[in-house]
Amino acid sequence: MAQKLEEKVDLYDERGNLLVRDVPLWAISPLRNPAIKKIVSLVVRAGAIDLAGLETRLKTGRIGGKGMVVRGLEMDLDLVGKADEIAKEIEDLLRVEEGDDTEVKVLAGGKRILAVCPSARILSDYSAAYTAIMAALTQAIMDVCNVDMWHAHIIKAGVWGMYPQDPDATGSAVKMLVDVPIRNEGMGYVLRNIPVNHIAATVRKRAIPGACLSMTLEEAACYEMGDAIGPFERGHLLDFAYEGLNANNLLYTLIKENANGTLADVVYATVEKAKADGVIKEKKKMPSGFVVYGTDDLQLWNAYTCAGLLAAVCVNCAAMRAGQAVPSNIMYFCDLIEHETGLPGPDYGRAQATSVSSSFFSHSIYGGGGPGVFHGNHIVTRHSKGPFIPCFTAAMCLDADTLYFTPARTSALYGEVLGAIPEFAEPMKAIAEGAKQIMK
Repeated sequence: MAQKLEEKVDLYDERGNLLVRDVPLWAISPLRNPAIKKIVSLVVRAGAIDLAGLETRLKTGRIGGKGMVVRGLEMDLDLVGKADEIAKEIEDLLRVEEGDDTEVKVLAGGKRILAVCPSARILSDYSAAYTAIMAALTQAIMDVCNVDMWHAHIIKAGVWGMYPQDPDATGSAVKMLVDVPIRNEGMGYVLRNIPVNHIAATVRKRAIPGACLSMTLEEAACYEMGDAIGPFERGHLLDFAYEGLNANNLLYTLIKENANGTLADVVYATVEKAKADGVIKEKKKMPSGFVVYGTDDLQLWNAYTCAGLLAAVCVNCAAMRAGQAVPSNIMYFCDLIEHETGLPGPDYGRAQATSVSSSFFSHSIYGGGGPGVFHGNHIVTRHSKGPFIPCFTAAMCLDADTLYFTPARTSALYGEVLGAIPEFAEPMKAIAEGAKQIMK
C-alpha cells in the first residue's frame, strides 16, 4: 500500500498567509486529499459548451471546423435565448440518479454552459464524459428547438465537429481540459496533456495559483504513471508541497525578498535558506575557496530547488512582463544552483535538460509555438515530471500578451467557464481545506 508519510509542513497561500499548520505529507497526496481528488475528477468530467459560437456556426453553415462551410444547411436557432431550457434538458439527459454529481450551469447570459458529467457514466474511459455531454447537447437542442429527424445531422455536425473523421473532434462546440485518448503519448499521461494556456486562463492568469493547479495535475499524473511508488513517493510530495503549495512559505519568501533582484539572487537566496534550515552543509572547501556542499536528504534539497526554480521564473518573467524567457530562466537557474553547490539541480538535472529542448522548439529553428502551447505530454517537455510545466504556467500568467499564442487567444472559453469552478479558481485554498478535513 502507499506510504503514510507523517512528515509535516505548514501551507501558505500565494500572498504569504497561513492556511493550515502541521500538515503531514500524506494529507496532500492525490490518493488521499479530497480536494485533489475533486480537481482531478472535474478535469475529466467538466465540459465547456460554447452555445453562442454554436448558434453562429449553425446560422452560417460553418460546421465541422475551420474552412468547413456547407451551403444550404444553415439553421437560424435561438440557442442563447433558450439556454436555460437547453441546460435543463442536458442535465436531465446526463443524470444517472437523483442526487448524483451531475452539474449543469448557464453562464455569460446564456452564451456558455458548464456541464459536468456524472461520475457514474465514466466506466473505463474518461472520454465518456466528452461523448456524453456532446450527445446530450445534440439531443437537448433537437428537443428544445423542435428539430426534426431530417435536420438532426446538421445539429450533430455542429456539436461534434469533424468527429469521427477527425479523432480530435475539430470544430466541436464542447471543450474539455483533457485531450482525446489518441493524443496521450504514454500510460498515465492524461493529466499531463493539458496546454499551459488552458490552466493560465482557468486561474485568471494568477501565477502562483496557476502553478499550483498545474503541479497538482502533474503530480497526480506521476501517481498514475507509476513514478510515485515506494521510496519515490516522498520526493514527489515534497516537491509538490514546496513548489506547488508554498510549504513553510518558502516560495513566497524567495519571491518577495528578491522582487527587485535577479535570477542569480534567487539562486543565492535558495542556497542560503537551505543552509540555514540544515538541508545542506559544507562538505569540502577547495583550494580556490569554492565550497562543495553535501546533504543527508536529497529529496528535501530537490524540493527546495524546485521552489527556488519557480521563484526565479516569477521574478524574471514578472520583471519583463513576458513569458518567453521561461526556458532560459529554467536553464540558468539549474546551471547556477549546480555551480553554486555541487549538488543536483531541480528534478535531479532533468529540468535543465528539458529546458534546452523546449527553448529550441519555441525560440530557435522550429519556433512554431510558444510557452503557452506546451504541456507535460509534449515531446520536448515530457521528460521532467512535476516541477517543470508549472513554471511555464506561471510565466504565461505573468505575460502581458507579448506572445502570439496568449491564453486569451487560445483558451478564453476555458477561463470563462471552467474558471467558475471554485477548486480550479483557488486550488491552494481548496487543497489546504481538503488536508484539514482528513487530518481530524
